[in-house]
Amino acid sequence: MTSFAPSCLWEVGAQLGEGPMWHAASGAVYFVDIKGRLIHRCAADGGARTTWEAPGQASFIVPLAGGGLAVGLRDGLYRFDERDGSFSLIRAVERELAANRFNDGYVDATGRLWFGSMDDHEASPTGTLYHCGADGVVGAADRDYIITNGPAMSPDGKTLYHTDTLGGKVYAFDAGPGGSLANKRLFVATTGPGHPDGMAVDANGDVWIAMFRGHRIDRYSPAGALLQSVAFPVPNITKLAFGGPDLRTAYVTTAWKGLSDAERAQYPLAGGLFTFRTETPGLAQHEFRIEASA
Repeated sequence: MTSFAPSCLWEVGAQLGEGPMWHAASGAVYFVDIKGRLIHRCAADGGARTTWEAPGQASFIVPLAGGGLAVGLRDGLYRFDERDGSFSLIRAVERELAANRFNDGYVDATGRLWFGSMDDHEASPTGTLYHCGADGVVGAADRDYIITNGPAMSPDGKTLYHTDTLGGKVYAFDAGPGGSLANKRLFVATTGPGHPDGMAVDANGDVWIAMFRGHRIDRYSPAGALLQSVAFPVPNITKLAFGGPDLRTAYVTTAWKGLSDAERAQYPLAGGLFTFRTETPGLAQHEFRIEASA
């Protein structure tokens, strides 16, 4: 198997970089810094960099059908306008849980958004996996997570993957119509150092899982066999997205959150946006389709 060599595309120094997203229409990469309360964008080669401040902890960013972008903030889903940096509420979610925030998000081929909440103190199992379709109704698909992560779907749309980060487990579900999930089962219990974080699925159905505190991304077959590990020069790998014209460039977010001063000096690229090339293309980024507003 080919050995991939990640390189740092942007030494952005994100405290908690997350949610890389390839925006094919503009040839740009978007990602967030949750704890830094920032949204970043750059060109495929790392140039043309832009950063916006968010009014809260922006946890993920996805394209909206018909144009524009949707962002998860602490109390719901918001439309983000790049032209003036403004945010407008699409749908309120979990406003009654002040200690929670959202974490990771994913849009499936039907345009349905999947996203998870979590305890911002990373201690209580108050996290929920949600979905939201075109009707704007937010439904709970699974509960009782401390840190939710990595919603992703198989190429045929029949299997949804979801991560219990602190439990060190990635689960698989049978995905049905209307956002229904059934037959929850263990996909992999990760081994080695680190905790499973965000993920992406390639065109072969292989699942690429970022390992926070693990210095790597692990690639698993649809059957759950470990195929490959991609080593990184920083510890906290949070998520990857496939992009570029051929969807064979991986864009990877990292974080310096949780590192000591000595570790930050040891890993000066921590929090950077990394990239590497892959043999197998990924799956295209889908647009969130929602008709209802807040």
